[in-house]
Amino acid sequence: MSTARTAILDRLRRVNALPLNAPEPDYPIWNETDADTMLARLTGLLEQNHAEVLRLPRTALVTTLRERLAQAGVKRVATGTGGEFFDEITLALNGTAERVCFDRPLEEWKDELFNQVDAGITGCHGAIAASGSLVLWPGPEEPRTLSLVPPHHIAILKASTLHPNLPAMMTDEGWSQGMPTNLLLVSGPSKTADIQQTLAYGAHGPSALTVLILEDA
Repeated sequence: MSTARTAILDRLRRVNALPLNAPEPDYPIWNETDADTMLARLTGLLEQNHAEVLRLPRTALVTTLRERLAQAGVKRVATGTGGEFFDEITLALNGTAERVCFDRPLEEWKDELFNQVDAGITGCHGAIAASGSLVLWPGPEEPRTLSLVPPHHIAILKASTLHPNLPAMMTDEGWSQGMPTNLLLVSGPSKTADIQQTLAYGAHGPSALTVLILEDA
């Protein structure tokens, strides 16, 4: 018997298996591939969703992180135990804010993470220009909780990992050969209008999102 999960996976595999000369889908999809255009769209949509976006060369990452943490009054920061930007995050936190590494089971420090941490820092696997979304691929070095619990999420993205849309990203990276077991799409701070249809930020996750886009070629 077919299940919803099976149907979704089958559809994703079919999308990823399309030949390069496949006909256009019968639904509108944003597919501009110019790097500057994609970056402008991503930045604009993130800012519309109340995210703070800073574009900088990678050489300025440590200094920018220090400045942004100080401006936001961040005292305690949760980070992973590795990742592409681990060394730079370490340098930025030295003398700026106390670091709390996610190096133990969540059950052992759940109260601390939920109540005593000001921000969480993660890298990004990539981003999608069409929807203005960051793509996080959580793993042991950077668990997904880092981006979901602290009130301020700071995400580091390389501009070179930007794709026009999700199907293009799936195809370019060959997801049909190894789909992620856990994927997060982040398009802005957490928000809800469940209570009296009044928009509120931070009810179900971070109330602030800062995106540092590294523009090195």
